[in-house]
Amino acid sequence: MQHRRVIIVHPGGPEILKVIEEPIPEPKHHEVRVKVLAAGVARADILMRSGQYPGAVPGYPYTPGYDIAGVVDDLGEGTSKFPKGMSVVALTEVGGYAEFVCLPEDDLVPVPNDLDPAEVVSLALNHLTAYQMLYRFANVQPGELVLLHAAASGVGTAQILLGKLAGLTMFGTVSKRKHDIVKELGATPIDYQREDFVECVLDSTKDGVDAVFDPVGGSHLWRSFRTLRKKGRLVAYGEMAITGAQKPKRSENLLHHYLPRLLNYFPGRRTVKWYEVFDENRAHSDWYHHDLATLIALLQESKIKPVIAERLPLEEASRAHELIEASAVSGKIVLILNQ
Repeated sequence: MQHRRVIIVHPGGPEILKVIEEPIPEPKHHEVRVKVLAAGVARADILMRSGQYPGAVPGYPYTPGYDIAGVVDDLGEGTSKFPKGMSVVALTEVGGYAEFVCLPEDDLVPVPNDLDPAEVVSLALNHLTAYQMLYRFANVQPGELVLLHAAASGVGTAQILLGKLAGLTMFGTVSKRKHDIVKELGATPIDYQREDFVECVLDSTKDGVDAVFDPVGGSHLWRSFRTLRKKGRLVAYGEMAITGAQKPKRSENLLHHYLPRLLNYFPGRRTVKWYEVFDENRAHSDWYHHDLATLIALLQESKIKPVIAERLPLEEASRAHELIEASAVSGKIVLILNQ
């Protein structure tokens, strides 16, 4: 039996993504084969494709894809947790852009069969990241003020949805054309291209916000830090300042790596932490299963509805990358498979 998957053959632009057909993979000991119904597309996939990903990746060619939702198709020896036909979701980091994927059974989380796979896969990376940053890192409390950057992104929209449930008052930096969706979701938009978000926040709050979530990094962290009131928390979780088409200045690289530590010594009892979803869930495997199960329950109870920007077929993976690089969409892009 054959299946299709997307491969990165060498670093480059979206055009280097290729769809190949090959024999369906066989699950190894303690692995489960999943028939993928939805695969998430993430900014991290773009970093992998362009050769800028900060973590380890397989040798070329390999398949990108941070998160998948699907159904159990076959079982390797020694598996016992998931029967065939059960719906599941998982973080994969790589390998998700494929019709079938084999994963360790401990990486899978069960899902009710009646949920939309595209919405389910949005939980695995975007909502899990948002949930853990809000609750496990920033320890947000009802009534607090927070600032979200890239508020219309997959993680940003997830933060607004979860922040609204948590009773937060939220500001979100976003381009003018995406103000409406940020307002509809429940945050106050700030046009980062035409306004100084530091001034906007301080003018609106007088003494700043309780928490900031920054995916940009570099010198941007200092500006985010300036919006914090006493005992405020800054969570850094991205590297936009030092990745992309333009080669970053050496100063940006230095600030990106050292500012998170240095800022913790400033007065005001403000804290800065770095969050990375795979690092945290490797260190705390109980978080991964508990938090994803919590999010699945919220989805099943219709308390959250992930923002799906586009549903595209596997062969349009290159277009999905182009849309993300152009910041042309709000929410999550999902590849739909096995339909």
